[in-house]
Amino acid sequence: MRIVLMRHGRPDFPLKGWIRARDLAGFAARYEASDIQDMPPDEAVGLAGNARWVAGSGLRRSLASSQRLGIPDPGLDPLFNETPIPHFSRGGLILPVTAWVVLLRLLWLLGYKNNGESLREAKRRATKAAESLDALARKHETVLLVGHGMMNHLIAIALRKRGWHGPNRPGQGFWGYGIYESADE
Repeated sequence: MRIVLMRHGRPDFPLKGWIRARDLAGFAARYEASDIQDMPPDEAVGLAGNARWVAGSGLRRSLASSQRLGIPDPGLDPLFNETPIPHFSRGGLILPVTAWVVLLRLLWLLGYKNNGESLREAKRRATKAAESLDALARKHETVLLVGHGMMNHLIAIALRKRGWHGPNRPGQGFWGYGIYESADE
């Protein structure tokens, strides 16, 4: 049995510029609705072609990536959605977008969850996602999840706890992936 955790393609959304704290919610909503701008590498297309089941999140980046991999109708489940970055609802502090992303993700790791889910909640969801992928792999043998960076990482941890063998972190770049195999086939 095999599970491939793949990150979506490059978002068609500029993660640059400066933004005020109070504008982060709108920025995040636009990012969540964004499409992708690139085509998958041949290796990713090959992995998708070998999968007997393809799963994806409910977010546009995942669906568009699946379609570019040649999978027009993946099994979508919001269980696989990216962990939302918490953010402020007000405030005039202006920072570069990349600084906000790093700062807010660090705050999230330290327990901040305003307008998002906590790390504990995300880990619980990742455990459920790993259980779902495990069941799909038992049924279909080879499963591909076209997901997201942080959630794929948390799912990888949960899969390894369930006895799956694979990298500590699946591929982090766009179209990056990690392959997980089960010892009990």
